[in-house]
Amino acid sequence: MEDCCRDSLLAHLPSLLLLLQLPAGGSAEEFVVIGPSEPIVAALGGDITLPCRVSPARDVENMELRWFRSKFSEAVFIYQNQREQREEQLAQYRGRTSLVKDFLTQGEAAVRIHNVQAFDNGLYTCFFRMGIFYEEASLELKVAGVGSAPQVHITGPEEDGVQVVCMASGWFPKPQVQWRALSGEKFLTFSETQAQEAEGLFTIEATLVVRDSSSGNVTCSVLNPILGQEKAMAIFIPEPFFPRSSPWKPAFMVILTVLMLLLLGAVFYIMREHTAKFQAMQEIEKLHRDKEEDQQIKEEALKARDELQADLDWRKSAYLAALKKAKLYADWRKEKFQALTVSLDPESAHSSLAVSDDKTSVTFKDSTKNSEDGVYSVLGHEGITSGCCYWEVEVRNAERSEWALGVCRRDVERRGWYQECPDKGFWVVGMYENKFCSLPAKGEHIVPIPQRVGVFLDLKEGDVSFYNMTDGSHIFSFPLASSSGPLFPYFRLRSGDVSLTIFSGVGGSLQTPVPLNNSPCSSEEPVSLSGQGFCSGSGVDGDLPGAESPLLPCGPEAMSP
Repeated sequence: MEDCCRDSLLAHLPSLLLLLQLPAGGSAEEFVVIGPSEPIVAALGGDITLPCRVSPARDVENMELRWFRSKFSEAVFIYQNQREQREEQLAQYRGRTSLVKDFLTQGEAAVRIHNVQAFDNGLYTCFFRMGIFYEEASLELKVAGVGSAPQVHITGPEEDGVQVVCMASGWFPKPQVQWRALSGEKFLTFSETQAQEAEGLFTIEATLVVRDSSSGNVTCSVLNPILGQEKAMAIFIPEPFFPRSSPWKPAFMVILTVLMLLLLGAVFYIMREHTAKFQAMQEIEKLHRDKEEDQQIKEEALKARDELQADLDWRKSAYLAALKKAKLYADWRKEKFQALTVSLDPESAHSSLAVSDDKTSVTFKDSTKNSEDGVYSVLGHEGITSGCCYWEVEVRNAERSEWALGVCRRDVERRGWYQECPDKGFWVVGMYENKFCSLPAKGEHIVPIPQRVGVFLDLKEGDVSFYNMTDGSHIFSFPLASSSGPLFPYFRLRSGDVSLTIFSGVGGSLQTPVPLNNSPCSSEEPVSLSGQGFCSGSGVDGDLPGAESPLLPCGPEAMSP
């Protein structure tokens, strides 16, 4: 047993020693790798060194050193564990690379490439790694090679001159070719073709047509743009090589020039006439389009005017009818409507609302936390199924808060995001953004802002009306859907130090007009209650889409928290 333990400790001893040699913190000391800032130029067939160094200077002999091309796997040379690694080395570099070890202890390392080839040209990356930390640097190698001297020969007459060809091979990179006359003047017009051999070397062929018999010698020069080395060759062109010109040729050229000018003039004239006709046609079409657009705009304006006039006529008639109905019943309170005792249902109240012990008043539990949280509502305890009844609500701080009151169906959705509109089962008025409106709100706001609002519900004729109980003025009336079912008093708070208090009996000495129904209710007809409460989730804010109203209620169409 002791022998087994001793063998196990001996097997793990190198690992323990390596861990003890690591610096505190578990990582090698950081460094940066620096390569040459300028490209390195190498001659074809020679040797070149690609140096890199670390900063701050340190011994790199125990590091992993790697030189590679565009990819990490394209290794040119790898030095690891103090020896050259050839398993990942590219085949074209095997046997052609070696490491310069003279300055490894001083932080400098270089790989030497022997017998430089054209494909060695390009970018390289030197990569130094110590433990888990590594850095790299880029360097550029420019390979240059001077090939054969140009060979120049005459290929024969060409048009009105002599064709001369210059050829050179074995150059890298692509050389620059130039033709010069004996006087040193450069020929700017000549053709050039190139071909690249399998080894990457370039072969150039430049063809020049010499038309001046007095040129004498012409010289072809080939220049390596990296090394700046040039090779040239001149050739003498005897005058008999130039073709003799015919005496009719100048006359023919003059006649041809005149005919070309006449042809160009005729083409120009025809094109100008065609352009003028085309522009005239475009002007006519534009005038026709403008006329049609003007006619269409005129028709749309007339249509809009008719629609606006019809809308104004409808609003005027509706307003006059409402005004007439509002003045018909000045003493409604004594004869036509029954005062309804309304009590709030605490079970239907939002958790942020506080209902009074007598269930006639609602306010915020904490008025400092209600401005950004949403809207909050509570319902009356019992639903109303028939008859004509009313109740009054006093609003504290009506001008400096946001609130709403009215009636709603028993099946309305007050949880989450909901809409206070007749289509959703709400018939309400209230304050929104410092404006008193009927909801849904669109148009101008209603003034003055009431401190005491009367809600008059006529289920016989199917409408609900709101009155300012302070001055007896009519505020707004909603028609009720025939299938509304039981309706519950509805109270909603949004923001501000506000409270809503219900007064079920007749109060005050003002005579308040009746709601806008077609025939008055009989005071002898009893008001029927549903006999069951309405309990739902707390209300939050919702969209308030517009509803048609002759009184042009105000405010935005949507309300958001």
